[in-house]
Amino acid sequence: MIMSRVVVPVSGGIDSTVILYWVKSQGHEVHAVSYNYGQKHFGKEMSCALTSCDLLADTHKQIDLTFFKDIVTTSSLVNDDIDVAKARDVLGDPQTVNYVPNRNMMMLSICTAYAESIDATKVYHGSALVDSQAGFWDGSQEFLTAINKVNALNRRNVVEIVAPLITKSKKSIIELGVECGVDFSKTWTCYEGQDQACGECTACSSRIQGFIDAGYIDPVPYKRDIPWEKYGCVEIIE
Repeated sequence: MIMSRVVVPVSGGIDSTVILYWVKSQGHEVHAVSYNYGQKHFGKEMSCALTSCDLLADTHKQIDLTFFKDIVTTSSLVNDDIDVAKARDVLGDPQTVNYVPNRNMMMLSICTAYAESIDATKVYHGSALVDSQAGFWDGSQEFLTAINKVNALNRRNVVEIVAPLITKSKKSIIELGVECGVDFSKTWTCYEGQDQACGECTACSSRIQGFIDAGYIDPVPYKRDIPWEKYGCVEIIE
């Protein structure tokens, strides 16, 4: 098989990790990219990203974007004075304080530039259905279509951004991850970035519901008790 050279942004969360495992299973040469944009949960995310990328990526670049924290002050993920929104408090909010302005635009533009420089034809992006449902417009199908139209203006080397999970539920993504052998204990979702996941922020809530819907116990520890057995969940058998 002739491998395609691709770029995969890997945050260390479920979606990007599942993408990494899936893309590698397709036989691609994987060049991973991870970002530090000053997010509260950077340490936990990067630890997970390093573990997965050391295992599967052919190369792994870590890019410092901490300047972003100085120019974006409205997001709870990068502003220490803003509390991370809990899911129960933002039901129906079209764009919560957990949204980071233009984050995906910036990161995907960098990935596209990197891909072009190494003759990669695709960037595999981990946007999922829950992203647009949560108010992240830059995780939507409309955004993906628009940014690819911009990339198509390239006169020589067009790089396509692909998002295989963009129509998939968290349940479906977890099931795909199980099929691909993802170690979910080496993924991190909580925006708080503490030793244990809070279990209450919007990210934790969608993760927990995804595991419940898939019928599996999430191996990541939470600050609050999650009655997995009550929901009929079982441990993932490796």
